[in-house]
Amino acid sequence: MATTAEPAGRRWLRYGLALLFVGAGALHFLKPETYLRIMPPALPAPRLLVLLSGAAELAGGLGLLLPATRRLAGWGLLALLVAVFPANVHMVGLASALHIPAWVLWARLPLQPLLGWAVWRASQAT
Repeated sequence: MATTAEPAGRRWLRYGLALLFVGAGALHFLKPETYLRIMPPALPAPRLLVLLSGAAELAGGLGLLLPATRRLAGWGLLALLVAVFPANVHMVGLASALHIPAWVLWARLPLQPLLGWAVWRASQAT
């Protein structure tokens, strides 16, 4: 059976996303307080949610690297990006307490769909 060579750009995109998600996922365990600070107060069990989202990022990032799990990892990461969006919106209101300019956090919000597109693209079969 003949296989099509994967475009180098997609491969590097996948590696970059894997590094991003594995790194962010690891930080959920190494510095959970960072993520606890931005959790919307209406959500239950914030520490558990931080750890679960970190595990999901780790699994999704690693899953992008394996052809057998790539598509499922992509769908999982897309779901995760949707799930954490409320925390990103909540973070805008915390800008001064976080010592981050509000414009930076506002500018970050439209990047979420772009990151979602990148995940979708990287997780597609060649």
